[in-house]
This record gives sequence, structure tokens and C-alpha cells, in this order.
Amino acid sequence: MTASVTTPVYRALFCDLRTDRLLDVLPLTETKFDDYIGKPGSLSAKVPLPSGPLAARARAALQPGRTAVWLERDGDIWWGGILWTCTPAADEQGRITVQLQAGTFDSYLDHRILAHDLADTGIDQFDIARTLVAHAQEQSGGDIGIEPGHGRSGVVRDYAYAYTALARVRELLQNLGQLSDGFEWRVHCYRDADGRRVKRLQLGHPRIRTGHTDIVLNHPGQVLAYSLPTDSTVQANVWVARGDSVNTDQSQESQPLTVRESNPDDLAAGWPRLELTSDHSGVTDEATLRSLARAELARQNRPEVIPELTVLLDGRITPALLGARIRLRIHDLWHHEGLDAAYRIVGIAVTPPQRTKAETAVLYLEGA
Repeated sequence: MTASVTTPVYRALFCDLRTDRLLDVLPLTETKFDDYIGKPGSLSAKVPLPSGPLAARARAALQPGRTAVWLERDGDIWWGGILWTCTPAADEQGRITVQLQAGTFDSYLDHRILAHDLADTGIDQFDIARTLVAHAQEQSGGDIGIEPGHGRSGVVRDYAYAYTALARVRELLQNLGQLSDGFEWRVHCYRDADGRRVKRLQLGHPRIRTGHTDIVLNHPGQVLAYSLPTDSTVQANVWVARGDSVNTDQSQESQPLTVRESNPDDLAAGWPRLELTSDHSGVTDEATLRSLARAELARQNRPEVIPELTVLLDGRITPALLGARIRLRIHDLWHHEGLDAAYRIVGIAVTPPQRTKAETAVLYLEGA
């Protein structure tokens, strides 16, 4: 006897961003959502409005910039973020729908700048990250409930952030994590043991790791499709980083601080000289700029490989596994001798089940 397959139930909760007070639960169609380590995730969906009462509810609940969106799957939180755009539209038959676009809660930090200078010496880089988030939430109207978490990285740094630079808090966090011996961060959304919806700042040095055992995925098998691109257009063995000007003599032409880092072993091994550059607004310290250049060089020293897998969701893969290791096994015409390699999940894009389509996810991977 074949076991029956239960279709998962998705539910969208719309809440006040600052208090998390539930405003409404509305039906969604054409839903797609994703989440990543290293960049904001997104959600897109439509709310069908077949009646006046439902349209009135939607108008009250869907307020871009101040409404939080939580997406549940069978009661578990699978995605959380902020409603940023809301587009009501009518078709030729007079049917009304509202198109929604939302971003994960870390996207809020793109809309915040420092209220005053911040500086200190000899501070663990995780504590600097928490200081930046706490600073954003300490300002009037700025607390959206991101919990700071705990733990240390063991890497101590000095920092000085000037209000006059008008840098966004997310940019400061991103730049801090990209320093040599830096860290990864995201806002992890889940429901705790008391049933409370949680937004927690998740930090990992040097990378975010979740889970203790590898998840084995096979093709043919649970992996429906795969793509394993190798891209050397972003490869470099010489990196030039440019910061802000440090010239204090107004009579002289202002020149930005510029440093160069290289990997001479690559050139000695026969690789051609491959150069890339980066700009770092607000950086005027040479040591900091060299640290950023070395970190970029380490990341881009070999061709970039970003595997993508399309998988059926069978209960093992959830957004909570960002940072988890998988073991990918492929046997086909290209991998005729068989591929057995370890990767880490750094992104997930989910398409909930529809009338004629099963629930699937695209996994974005990097070498473990």
C-alpha cells in the first residue's frame, strides 16, 4: 500500500512591525520566497480580493513599511520579513488582487543610519555587530524586536563609525563581516518552545554552521535538477581596494586611499595575472583597507562555483538549515564516474505546492 502524501498548509500572518501584534491572516497565491546567508531574502505573493469585506481587511493590514509578514508552513515559521511594496490591480474582468513584495528583517537595517558616532577598542567583532543592531533599535521608533543572541568569535577589533559618513547600519555590518577573519550574519526567524515568533541575530565565525550530520541528496533521486557553474570572470590573484581620501591639505588634489594585495604563488604556478577592484566608502585606515583587500582576495582566488539544486521537499530540508552541510551524489553522463562532494547550504528559494505542481526548493550551495 502506498503511503498518502499530505499537502503542507501555508499561512501568512500580517503583524505590526514594532509590536508584532497580529493584524490579520490573509490568503496568498503565487507565493515564492527565499532566504540567504550574506544578503536579504524576499517574498512575493498575491492576495486575491473577491469581496468587499476581504478588501477592507487587506487595506487595513497591508501597510508597506510598518507591516511584518510571517509565513508559516504546518505551524512552523519558514520566513519572516517586512512588507515593502503593495500594488492593488484590477484585470479586464474586474477581479482585484494585491501584489506583495517583502524583504527579510535584515533589510530594515538598510533603512537606518547612525544617530551619533560609535567607537571603541579591543572589542570582540560579534559584540561590535550587536552594538550596531542595538544602536539602531535604541532610537525612538527603531525597535523591531531583533534579539541579539550571544557568543563570541574570539576576534578582537577596534572600531570607529562616524555619524557624518551617513552609512547604513546594514552596510556597516556587512563591511565588518567582510574583514579578514570576519564572520557571517543573518536574522534567523523561528517559533520558540513557548510559541513566540522570534527574530534573532545569528552570527557565525568564520561561517554560520547548523546541524551535526550531513544531509545526503542523490541525483537521480530527490534532486530533480542541478546546475554546477564554474565562473572565472570573478577570479583574482591581485586585488586593489580603494577607500576615502585622507588628504587634509586643501591646497592639494584629493586622492583616495588605495592599497594592492596579491598572491604571488598563483603567478609562480602559471596562472595569468587577474585583477579586480573594490570601493569601500568611509574607510580611511590603511590597515582596515588592507584587511578588506586580503579578505576579498581569499574569497575570489579561484573560479567561483555556485551549485544550484532543485529538490523535492521531503521533511529534511527547511530554511532553518541555512549553513548546514549536504553531501551531493550525482551519477549521470557528465559525472560518469560519480560525484560525491560536500557543500554548505547558503541560500534557499521555496515554491509552495500549487494545483498541478509539487512543493520544491532551489538550494544554493558553496564548498564545505
